[in-house]
Amino acid sequence: MFKEIKPEQISDNAIKLIGRDWMLVTACTKSFDDNDKIITGRPNTMTASWGGLGVLWNKPVATIYLRPQRYTKEIIDSTDTFSLSILPEKYKTALDYCGSHSGRNEDKFRQSKLDVQYMNGTPWIKQARLVIFCRKLYAQPFDPNSFIEEKMLKQNYRNDDFHTMYIGEITKVMEDKR
Repeated sequence: MFKEIKPEQISDNAIKLIGRDWMLVTACTKSFDDNDKIITGRPNTMTASWGGLGVLWNKPVATIYLRPQRYTKEIIDSTDTFSLSILPEKYKTALDYCGSHSGRNEDKFRQSKLDVQYMNGTPWIKQARLVIFCRKLYAQPFDPNSFIEEKMLKQNYRNDDFHTMYIGEITKVMEDKR
């Protein structure tokens, strides 16, 4: 049973939560019908282990980093919200799958046996233990000229496929204590 909590009530260590437990970044395109009802497009999700949680512009925020070739990046560029779902350890195989296959040509939800739900038009993963809903505030591609440590540039961007950083205001957090 999910319970809404405040962003400052997230008790997990953010470095462990994102870097070791991983998260699913989930989004879908949206449009509105004549009655202003949200019409959702096809959702997609991807595994991510780079990101952060904190405060910026006096708002609770989450940051994510997406490479240009990721299908989820195309979707996030075209919409204003996304979710971050943290799954229990038993879903590591599903996380592996969602991180190594593209949703551009297949339904990753069916293949990974994950269920997508919607909150005000934003998709999230039903099996999650923690879900962070975000409203996109800022997007900026990494600039190769801004790297202080050249070693980081060479290790991570041999193909010049620089991540785009997205900053999202945390609008809602749901936690499942089962």
